[in-house]
Amino acid sequence: MSNEETSNEYALPYIARDLSWVDFNERVMNEGLRKEMPLLERLRFLSIVTSNFDEFFMVRVAALKRLLKTDPGKIIDPSGLTPEQQLKTISKKAHSIINRQYECLRDEIFPGLAKNGLSLLRPEEWSVPQLDFLDSFFVGQIYPVLTPLRLEDDKPMPFIESRSLNAAFLLEHEPVNTPGAQSGFEIYPSEQSAEEKTTDELKIIVPLPGVLDRLIWLPEYDSVAANDENEKLRLALLEDVIVTWGAYLFPGFRVKETMMFKINRDADFSVDEQRDEDYVEAMVEVLEDRGRADVVRMVYSPGSDKLRDELARRFSLTDDYLYEVDGPINPVDFMELANVASLEDMIEKPWKIYKSADFNEETSVWERISQGDVMLHLPYQSFDPVVRFFQEAASDPQVISIRTALYRTGGAIPGIGLHSGSSAFSPVVRALEQAAINGKHVTAVVELKARFDEERNISWANRLEKAGVIVVYGLSHLKVHSKISLVLRRENDRVKRYVHLSTGNYNDRTAKYYEDICLFTCRDDIAYDAGLIFNMLTGYSSVQRMNRLTIAPMGMKRRFLELIEREANRARYKYPAKIMAKMNSLTDVDIIKALYEASQAGVKISLCIRGICTLIPGIAGVSENIRVISVIDHYLEHSRIYYFSNGGAEELYLASADWMLRNLEKRVEILFPVQDEGLRTELIEILNDYFRDNCQTSVLDSEGKWAFLSPAEGEKRFRVQKEMLSRAARISDVPTPAKMEYTIRRSPPTTKNKEQFYSD
Repeated sequence: MSNEETSNEYALPYIARDLSWVDFNERVMNEGLRKEMPLLERLRFLSIVTSNFDEFFMVRVAALKRLLKTDPGKIIDPSGLTPEQQLKTISKKAHSIINRQYECLRDEIFPGLAKNGLSLLRPEEWSVPQLDFLDSFFVGQIYPVLTPLRLEDDKPMPFIESRSLNAAFLLEHEPVNTPGAQSGFEIYPSEQSAEEKTTDELKIIVPLPGVLDRLIWLPEYDSVAANDENEKLRLALLEDVIVTWGAYLFPGFRVKETMMFKINRDADFSVDEQRDEDYVEAMVEVLEDRGRADVVRMVYSPGSDKLRDELARRFSLTDDYLYEVDGPINPVDFMELANVASLEDMIEKPWKIYKSADFNEETSVWERISQGDVMLHLPYQSFDPVVRFFQEAASDPQVISIRTALYRTGGAIPGIGLHSGSSAFSPVVRALEQAAINGKHVTAVVELKARFDEERNISWANRLEKAGVIVVYGLSHLKVHSKISLVLRRENDRVKRYVHLSTGNYNDRTAKYYEDICLFTCRDDIAYDAGLIFNMLTGYSSVQRMNRLTIAPMGMKRRFLELIEREANRARYKYPAKIMAKMNSLTDVDIIKALYEASQAGVKISLCIRGICTLIPGIAGVSENIRVISVIDHYLEHSRIYYFSNGGAEELYLASADWMLRNLEKRVEILFPVQDEGLRTELIEILNDYFRDNCQTSVLDSEGKWAFLSPAEGEKRFRVQKEMLSRAARISDVPTPAKMEYTIRRSPPTTKNKEQFYSD
């Protein structure tokens, strides 16, 4: 943080973006440290810390390291910190967080699991029967799959996959007079003498195959288990078994030292967007390059300084990028324990997902939307109506066209920030495929640049094309991050348009874990704007004036600045003025300057920001009227809600965009108003409830530090996500509006009707 005038163009109180992100991951870690939470729930948050750091180092730290090499003195952050200063601070903070994370795993989580019936046994704890079982298990099921890779000074480093686990072995040649010493495969040059061979140390890497389960359940037939009622389940780790019986891989050699490690590679690659004719091929090349990119970090277990130093040298890593952890690497693998029935008391019971009362089986989605706007609050309410929107569009003979913009559609790990592969196609993609097969005119704008989902998006985009869907691969130099769909349906001698807009992705998996809000509407003004947006995304078009929707990068930032300035002007004339906003991140300098100026004018500003916040609240004369909180809880907060009091004529907006430079200037995003009075009232209540939370909230102070908020003495506890769950339960009992009848067109449209349609 820098509050002083710097040599760069900025002169604002400003926290460095990447340091703020590290603070966010610390808040995630702090959830895992809370002793009152169930053990497996704590483990879930501690695992998310690891996943988050992996992606952070692969993208953000990789970019800073690259800049350090090319232009070390360049200041690219408004905090005034150079890349070197940021990297040093990141290293210090990240090492501290990871040390605390593993201290908790080692001293609280695993001992706690053992007390509750599940023991993770390390090699020194294995009984004789367990050793016999694991020896047989290794020989029969593990050994045949392993591939040892030798390290040689005069040859390139063997390929090591990013984020995968690997065992490293330091070997020495068995003495010549040892029986069987020369029976192994000779890996030395033949001209070496036997004496030279016996003094050399060899280094081998054995990648842990992804096809093998990391957790190995141990049988319960040993006497210790029989006499201990408190411990019913025992497991061992694949890496411990491989290290223990690794000598099987190296006949004629002795294992001197071992260690486990994983690496993070640079994933901050951009596709050549000028290659329009083979854009997919260009993206595939990016994915291939990413697999062999520079290493930015190594996480390793203690056990061998020689192996650590050799790998660090090979990967060109200094101490700042070496992370020793005294415990299992990649603890996210332990989350499969949540599916073990006997351990259900150690995880928070799944929260019920309620059906929306606005949709029922007797009424089509078109009938319901025609009666008025419908809002869903995910995951408190089911994602099913969104899937149904596409499925009914695919099968309804009156539907003639579907257009949609897809960013991520499935296969994401529930958690904060990490996405991982899944071969299953989402129900939305399947519905689009079926719609095309059924003869609908289907267009899908697919964003191939959705980081870590590129390969999956290419796969299902190819499948859609084979079914007859028109697939458009985004825009050059801009990510299409919008979440919008448009369905055209013949009704009453005209074509009626139905629109779905959302703050989150068309992803049925993350819709069970990510908090988002979506809107169904058939308002003509919004539908007209939606059509303009798709025309711009799929063809050539100058910027069109829109009625209700605002898009980035064309006008969204300007609109936000106008709305903030309007509140500031009201405050200057002593009228009440208020801004409330909920988002994932706040980093845009122009927005922050506008908020500071609004605060100085007297506007009361409340910001709920899950992750990065580079604004500093509470500074006298600058931001004393700004309050910033962050909610970390059971679900990942993901919706973007923006409220402006407007002198009593309140305006409420939802958006796919945060207040970040990348969202406002480098992506195609959509800001959409909530116009229905009932929905506006509901959204205002939701926003106010976030600022009432005193159970899962941290508050940012004027020093740029976060502090956990606890209920004051005598204050009633209020947990906003539990309140949202209760709200969903209450409104799920509200009766659905009566069925609405349609007049289905049976004859060709008249000339007048044609003219009316095309004039729209």
